[in-house]
Amino acid sequence: MNDGAVLELQAARTVFQQLGATPDVSRIDTLLDTRPDEARGLSARELQVLRLIASGKTNKEIANELHLSGKTVDRHVSNIFNKLDVPTRTAATAWAYEHRLV
Repeated sequence: MNDGAVLELQAARTVFQQLGATPDVSRIDTLLDTRPDEARGLSARELQVLRLIASGKTNKEIANELHLSGKTVDRHVSNIFNKLDVPTRTAATAWAYEHRLV
């Protein structure tokens, strides 16, 4: 991705964040994510779910927002916990903030 595109995405992210457009912020974060070593092997979808967990969303809210089944979200959350070696949503959120993924 060229520098101009990165600047445009960052500007759009700022506006979306100010508007409270969490799904759009998550999508842009996924596009801008160039730190796979910091993501501990999380897929793009798992990163998206992790960001929504960190924003305080329940599994049901995440499922509705991403148009997924509740069971699929449960599986993503379980995979996130396993890959990050954390036991709770709070620990996953803390990990995401520590690694600047949110």
